[in-house]
Amino acid sequence: MKTLAPLLIPLTTIGVELIAVFAALVLFAIFLAVVGAAPFAVFADMVQGAFGSMFSVQNSLSRAAPLMLTALCTALPARMGLVVIGNEGALLLGGLAAAATAMVFHGALGAGVLLPVMLIAGAIIGGAWIALAGWLRQARGVNETISSLLLFYIGLGLFLYLVEGPLRDPSSLNKPSTYPIGDANMLGNLPGMDVHYGLLFGVVACIAAYVLMEHTTFGFAARVVGGNVRAAQVAGLPITRLMLVVCGLAGAAAGLAGAVEVVAVEGSANATLYAGLGFAGVLVAFVARQHALAILVVAVVMGGIEASGGVIQRRHDLPDAAVDVFKGFLFLMILASETYVARAQVAVQRWVAARVVVPEPPPPGPAVAVSAPSSSSA
Repeated sequence: MKTLAPLLIPLTTIGVELIAVFAALVLFAIFLAVVGAAPFAVFADMVQGAFGSMFSVQNSLSRAAPLMLTALCTALPARMGLVVIGNEGALLLGGLAAAATAMVFHGALGAGVLLPVMLIAGAIIGGAWIALAGWLRQARGVNETISSLLLFYIGLGLFLYLVEGPLRDPSSLNKPSTYPIGDANMLGNLPGMDVHYGLLFGVVACIAAYVLMEHTTFGFAARVVGGNVRAAQVAGLPITRLMLVVCGLAGAAAGLAGAVEVVAVEGSANATLYAGLGFAGVLVAFVARQHALAILVVAVVMGGIEASGGVIQRRHDLPDAAVDVFKGFLFLMILASETYVARAQVAVQRWVAARVVVPEPPPPGPAVAVSAPSSSSA
């Protein structure tokens, strides 16, 4: 029992989340039946559209790449007890920064230099945007959930103003966008695959985040702050600096996702960049329970769900947004399961404690009287 005890808690958590996923599937099946679709046929086509062929797998991986990065924007601050949901704002401004960098340095830097500069610019702007939410929390006591969401609306307004105004390409009539970054500055695909290098960025970022938060003194200090702020203060930890760095890294991941979308998919900053990838990253982070390695798996599954939207639209005459209904049910059930996860963990801990036999100390043996040696008189 002692050897199995460390495995029971995570298995219990996974079990509760699987029940939540099943509940979301049931709700989505009811929705499909109401609108006149066959639920099991839709589910089968969703699996086929997500992972049924090499084309489907590569499509799912391409959609998973930005989700890995945007999910880190929520997962990293969560280790410090923060709930950041303004991922979409950092993504939009990161993509805009990449496109603006291409406009400023076009012709001055070669393609081999301009491309990484664009990606770095997107990461810096995204990091600064989310770090602002962390600073507002620490310096002014503003709730980071509200501030990050409001910062998203500010970022969206800036994005639309600049794309449709000062940075607009005059030739983009029906779809306002910035000037193209040029084919020479586009991010290529992984060798032998029709998937851009953004997937590699996402995988490396998740692994790096896991190592940072779980196997370094910095990550330990951040988790101490998230567990007990007063204890962190007593220990003399630099709470403000930790919060700014963690929020900055989180925003940098989302900003990099926006930059990757510009240099690998769109070729410019336009309204298509506002596709909900940041908010989908929030869902990925919650389903993965803020664990950086679990984000890799959940992002691929969520990318597959996104990729299956076109298939069910063609075969079942459903709108492409039908998969968004399923994601909504999934998010709702995962949030509702949080209470039951805690209860299940407590129940398992009590069950284990009741069955672990503590050996009793052996009874004392019979007392042996020791007499002092007698001395004989002469």
